[in-house]
Order: sequence, then structure tokens, then C-alpha cells
Amino acid sequence: MIHKHAFEALDRTLKDIFKCHNPKNSNLPFGGKVIVFGGDFRQILPVIPSGSRQDIVNASLSSLYLWQQCKVHKLMKNMRLTVGSDTSAIKQTTAFTKWLLDIGEGKLGGSNDGEAIIDIPKDLLINDHCDPIGSLIEFVYPSILEYSNIPKYFQERAILASKNEVVRKINDRLLSLFRGDEVEYLSSDKLCKSEFIHDQFDVNLYSPDVLNGLKFQVSQIIS
Repeated sequence: MIHKHAFEALDRTLKDIFKCHNPKNSNLPFGGKVIVFGGDFRQILPVIPSGSRQDIVNASLSSLYLWQQCKVHKLMKNMRLTVGSDTSAIKQTTAFTKWLLDIGEGKLGGSNDGEAIIDIPKDLLINDHCDPIGSLIEFVYPSILEYSNIPKYFQERAILASKNEVVRKINDRLLSLFRGDEVEYLSSDKLCKSEFIHDQFDVNLYSPDVLNGLKFQVSQIIS
């Protein structure tokens, strides 16, 4: 996601620093230091506000003037998805992983210029057209009311969504399943004095960024 200008600045800085030890370092990438880049071009590219496709590609790492001098290494085996799984689960996971990689490589849906129609395997589809969110919740959280007091039950499950609108719909549907009155906790970006605070209390020391960070931690504990 990082703009190529950041790497260009690092390259010029290291060349400037290490040429003091050896003038030849000014001609070496990153002043002769080994730099390891990690990432996946199938994921999010640099974000260019109101930028065209050409602007985005031009800002990526592969457009760096040093890219031709980089050596690319690829990880071919996904170890994380196969640890602790039985043979049948590994086979199913391997097939799903290959399908995801084929999408990233643009091998599915025929030749395209950024847009294509891709067939999704039937076992990944929600076939209930009347209540798709209800079917999804029932699949991921079966008998949720019976296990609502068991933390491990929720630690092993999660629903991911690409839009906040869908997230709100799922959250509202899940909350409606639980009995009891709904309680709303409001937050504030200002810190108020209390009887427990000493007289030298300085409000300016607690910026909204700090308070928002505290709110985020509290929300994690509550959730």
C-alpha cells in the first residue's frame, strides 16, 4: 500500500549516509544495505485520492526505478491454513486457496480489463433468497442463545463484510436475538474534571486522539 516515493526517499537517504564510509555506496541501491519488502500485489494498491488507474499503478512498488534490481521470492505453501487439520479439511482448504489465488491472478472469468464475471462455488453461496442474513447467522452461529455465555464459542466464529451497511444489518439482527433491554453507552471527546483529580489537572494533555484510543480499548473489552 505504501507509495513508491517513500522507498525512493529511503534509497536517497541511505545513499547519502553511507557514502561517507565509502563513496561507491552512493551508486548502490539503498546505500548497499539489504532491504526486504513484504506484501501481496493481489491486495490493496497505494491509495491515490481521485487518481486514475494509471496513477495508482505508477505509484506502486513495481514502478520504482529500483524494481529491476529487486529479486522476487514467492511463498508457495500456506502453512497457517493446514496446521492442526485433518486430511479431508486440508484438501478442501487447498482447493479453496487455489480458487482465491486464481482470482488474484486473473485466471477466472476469462480475459478482462479490470472487470469480469466469476462463478462462485455453490458451497460458498447463500441459497436462501428470502432471508440471506438469517441463514448466514444460523450457519455461523448455530444455537447462539444456548452458547451466549461461552467465550470460546464466539472466539471460533466471525462474519466478515465488505460494507459498513451490511455490518450494521448483521449486528442489528444478532442483537435482536438476545433477550433483555438494550443499553446504549455514549462516549465523549472531552475529559471532565472530577473530585478525584488534583487541582493542577491540565485538560490539554489529553487530546481527542488519546481519548478515542481509550474508547477503542474499552469497546474491545465490552465486545
